[in-house]
Amino acid sequence: MMSYPTVELSSVRKTFGPTVALGGCNLTAYAGEVHAIIGGNGSGKSTLAKVISGVLIPDSGQVSILGKSATSPHEARQLGISNVFQEVLVADECSVLDNLYLGADSLLGSSMNREEKEAKAAALMRELLGFEIDLSGLVGELPLSVKQWVTIARALLTDPKVLILDESSAALDFDSTERLFRKMRQLKQGGASILIVTHRIAELVRIADRATVLRDGVDVGKLAKEEITESRILELIAGAERSGTSRDQPLPTRLGDRPVLRATDLRVWSDAAAVNFTVYPGEVIGITGLDGQGQADFVRCIAGIQSPIAGRLVVVNDGKASEVTDLASARRNNISYVSGDRKKEGIFANLSIYENLLLPVYREFRSGGVLNFVNRTKLTPVFEWESSKLAVKMGSPQNLITSLSGGNQQKVLIARAFAEKPVVLVLNDPARGIDVGAKLDLYRNLKEFAARGNAVVFLSSELEEFLNLCTRVHVFRNGAISADFEPPFDGHVILNAMFGRRATARLPGEAANENDPDNPMPVADSHSPRLEQGRPVPRSVTLLNQEVNHMAATPSFVLSCPDIAPGRVIPDRFAEDNRLSPRLVWSGPPEGTRSFALAITDPDLPEAFNFPRSFAHWLVANIPAELRELPEGASGSLGMPHGAVEFNSDFVTFKIPGFGKGYGGPWPPDRAHRYFFTLYALKVDKVELPAEADFAVFAAAVMPVAIDAASFVAVYGPAKKSLPG
Repeated sequence: MMSYPTVELSSVRKTFGPTVALGGCNLTAYAGEVHAIIGGNGSGKSTLAKVISGVLIPDSGQVSILGKSATSPHEARQLGISNVFQEVLVADECSVLDNLYLGADSLLGSSMNREEKEAKAAALMRELLGFEIDLSGLVGELPLSVKQWVTIARALLTDPKVLILDESSAALDFDSTERLFRKMRQLKQGGASILIVTHRIAELVRIADRATVLRDGVDVGKLAKEEITESRILELIAGAERSGTSRDQPLPTRLGDRPVLRATDLRVWSDAAAVNFTVYPGEVIGITGLDGQGQADFVRCIAGIQSPIAGRLVVVNDGKASEVTDLASARRNNISYVSGDRKKEGIFANLSIYENLLLPVYREFRSGGVLNFVNRTKLTPVFEWESSKLAVKMGSPQNLITSLSGGNQQKVLIARAFAEKPVVLVLNDPARGIDVGAKLDLYRNLKEFAARGNAVVFLSSELEEFLNLCTRVHVFRNGAISADFEPPFDGHVILNAMFGRRATARLPGEAANENDPDNPMPVADSHSPRLEQGRPVPRSVTLLNQEVNHMAATPSFVLSCPDIAPGRVIPDRFAEDNRLSPRLVWSGPPEGTRSFALAITDPDLPEAFNFPRSFAHWLVANIPAELRELPEGASGSLGMPHGAVEFNSDFVTFKIPGFGKGYGGPWPPDRAHRYFFTLYALKVDKVELPAEADFAVFAAAVMPVAIDAASFVAVYGPAKKSLPG
C-alpha cells in the first residue's frame, strides 16, 4: 500500500459567528487508504470535509492537499479532490446525464462531446447500479437511493485523487453499499485517498483502514483498523457512560391483545402478494428489505402518504375501527410519520427550528379567539422538552433549520413527531445521518413511547438498529412480507432472508479480508431495481457460484451444466470455433414464472476491445416455462425448444467471420476469462425483441420482467489460437 500523505490538516479552526465548528483540528490521510472521519452531530465532520474540498476557508491553521491548498471548489477540483456532500444535491428538472456532469464544463465549452459523455456515464452507472438507466430521464422522477448514486457517480467521473464521501451511503441499502465498497477498493488500490464520513458503525468496521474521531470541533482520537470498534467509537464520541446503555435496556413487549392498527389484504403493488399486518400496543416492529422491495411503499401506505393498490387499513381505538385512507385520516387517527428524506419530505427550509418542530401542534395552542394567535407561552416548554430529549444541538431556536447540521435537522423531525402525541409512530429510515449517541437517545425514547401503550413501525436497512430495539422484524421481498423474526435476532439470518437465501447461507464477503488487495472479497452480483413508472420493480438476484447456489433459499432456483462444474475450465468442445452449446439444467424456478431467458456473457474483455459492457456469447429468450433443460447442441438445431428465439452473439457485433445467431463459445484473445451462465425467470410469456437485438437490447427487455435469476461461473483461456479474420 502506498504510504505518502495526501491530506494534512494542522490546528485548523473555523467559526461561524459565535459558533466554533472546528477548534484546532488535526488529520492526516494517506494514499491508498480509506480514512473515516467519525463524530457526533455538530462535531464538525461536514465542516472539515468542506475545508478540505475548498468550500470553506479556515480562519487559521494549515491545510495541505498533495502539497498544495485549495481556496475554492474549482481549485480543489484541479487538485483532484471530489466531495459527495451529505445532502443529495441534484437538479430535479435536469436529466441524469446533465446532473452527472454538473460543474464539469466551462462557460466556453465542454472537454468531451455528448457521445463520449454518454458512453462514460452509462458504463459507470451500470457498474454502480447493476442495471441500465435512462440518461435522458429526469432525476426528479428517481427514488432517493438512485439520486444518491448520481451524486456519487458525478464525483467518480472526475477520476479523483482524494474522494470525500459525506454520509454518501445513508440512502443506500446493504446490497447497494456492497457495490459502493467494491468501487472504493478499486480506487484505493489505484492510490486514491478516500475520506468517509458515516454514522453506520458496521460500515466503518468493515471498510476503514484508519479513523479520526471528532468531538466539538477537535480531534479526540486516532484509531488504527483493529481499534475501530463500536464500543471504542461510542466511548470517544458519546462518552463512556453511554456506551453500553442501549444493550442494558430490555426489549419492548406487547402490552395487550387488542390491536392498535391492522392491515388486511393490503397490496402495495398490483403484482405483489397481499400483506396482512397487525400492530399491538407496546410493540416496536422492524421493517426491512433490499432497496426497492416494497417496504418503503408499505410504511408510506400505513402513514397515509400514499394509497395502497388494494386492501384495508384501520386504526383501533377503544374497540372502534377507523379506516385510514389518506394523510388527513391518518393524522385524525393519531398516526405520525417521519421520513429519512428530510430535504424532500421533512423540513421547511424557509422556517425556523422552532417553527419546524412545532408547526403541526400550533392548532392545539391557539389563543385570542377568532384571531387564532399562537400561544408561545405554552408552546415554548413543549419545544424545550422535545428538543432536549433528543439533544438537538443548536443556537437560537429562531435560526433557520438549515443552519443545523443534517443530523440535527433529522432530530428536529423526530421531535416534531413526538410532539404530536401519536398512538402509532411510523418511521421511514429515521436515523439516516444521525450519530451513534443520538441513535441511543432515539431508541430510548422509542422504548419509553411504546411502554406507554403506543406502537412503532420502524423501517431501516441498518439491521443493527433492530437487534436491541424491536419486538419483531418483517422482511420484504417482491412487494410483500417474505419472512418474520422474533428475538433474539440474528443479523446474519435476517440478511439472508433479505437476499432470499437459506438462513445458514454464507453472505457475500464473509470469511474474506476486505482490505487485502491480494485476497479480494467474492461479492455476489445482484441486479438493483429497474424503474417502472417511477417505482422500482422486484429485484432479481444473481448467484455466482455453486457454494452460494446450493445454500440458496428453499425452493432454490439453481442453474447447472453437467459438463462444466462451477469455477472450472470450460471443455474445448464447447469453446473457440466449436459452436456446440452445452447442456444446461435448472430447477426450483420461482412461483409465477411464465418463461425463461438465457445469457452467457464474458465481463473480462481486454481494454483493447474498447467495449463498454460484457461480451455476449449466447442469448436466448422465450424458453417455455415448463422446460427444465436445454439439451447439448440445442443452438441452431432442432433441439431448440419450440417458441424459443436465439439472438446475435457479440461475435456478430465485432463482425468476426463464421458466427451468426446462437451460441458463440468462449474465445478470449489474451488470458483466462470468467464466463457467466445466467438464467432469468420471467413473469411474462414472451419478450418482444427485434431479430437483430444485441445484449444491451436483450437486457433492457428482460430485466424489467425478471422475477429471479440463477447463475454459475466457469473460466476459459487463454485461447489456443487467435480469432479468425
